[in-house]
Amino acid sequence: MAESYQGNTEFQPDFESEGEGAGCQNPALIMPENENISDDAVTNSWNEQIISFFDRMAPEWDRRMVKDDAKINLILDAAGVKKGSVVLDVACGTGILFPYFLERNVSHVIGVDISPGMAHIAAGKFQDPRIEVICGNIETIPVRMLCDCCVIYNALPHFENPQRLVSRLVGWLKPGGRLTVAHGMGLEALQRHHAGQARNVSRRMPSADELAQLLSPWLSVDVRISDNEKYIVSGIVSK
Repeated sequence: MAESYQGNTEFQPDFESEGEGAGCQNPALIMPENENISDDAVTNSWNEQIISFFDRMAPEWDRRMVKDDAKINLILDAAGVKKGSVVLDVACGTGILFPYFLERNVSHVIGVDISPGMAHIAAGKFQDPRIEVICGNIETIPVRMLCDCCVIYNALPHFENPQRLVSRLVGWLKPGGRLTVAHGMGLEALQRHHAGQARNVSRRMPSADELAQLLSPWLSVDVRISDNEKYIVSGIVSK
């Protein structure tokens, strides 16, 4: 998932809904949910809306995406993504960040997206053994590998309960691992953006100070940037 919602193209996935996705050279792994973590009806309804919305957006996503290399690299610097890192890309969408991770010579990337349409496209982009794409709910799928960095890029407003999300994500991080929430636009622009076509699948984005406070039970926040062009809040797993 990311910040581009123009268009209203209907999308019907051309792959199976269970098992490994068919039709891609490197199919996304469809992960079962952890039976010990149950979603309530409200959460299930929210997730269904998210899946429907982003499946519709998936075919046109890359064409409509505007990327700023300098801004993305600044975000990844703040996120501690470097040579040898194991990275969890939460709500990876169509894999927008994948080439940036590979340029930094990371050792492994786990991209997770709840939308089959998004995950299907992401999985077909790279024939690189370092890239693993999972289609599933990051809040309920079992931890696959402990990671050095977790990046939530252009996606936090689409999670129903940020506190619950973060409480799960810290379980994916190594001791001293870093979690980063970032957007490629300022907070005011972000709020306007999500008041448009994506208003029914977006929550209010907290200010950087509010988010730092929300993260504080699990993370020591040491990066807090919020200006007209970007939003970055990042912290290290508390000991």
